[in-house]
Amino acid sequence: MKLAQRIQYLAYDPGVHPKEGGLPGLEVLKKVIGSINLFGIIATVGALALSAVIWAWGHHSGGHQAEQNGKKGTTIAAGVALLLGAANGIVAFFSAMGTQVH
Repeated sequence: MKLAQRIQYLAYDPGVHPKEGGLPGLEVLKKVIGSINLFGIIATVGALALSAVIWAWGHHSGGHQAEQNGKKGTTIAAGVALLLGAANGIVAFFSAMGTQVH
């Protein structure tokens, strides 16, 4: 195989692009994923509240380990909430970036 043919083979576009409506059950899958995301957000609210209580309890009782764990839990829960809320935007951004790769 010549070098030009190898380069042409590597640059070949297979023609596969995301297309809505190609498979049955897509709407059901969207609802399931949306429900999982909602469940995660609700669980994160609980984790944030619990971590804040542990943080406050550790601060007022002099338990430095509990206070640090509460701070850590609060920070992690806030980060998880950020990621869950921005999930659609993050995926859309990287999907758009991926379409620009040639």
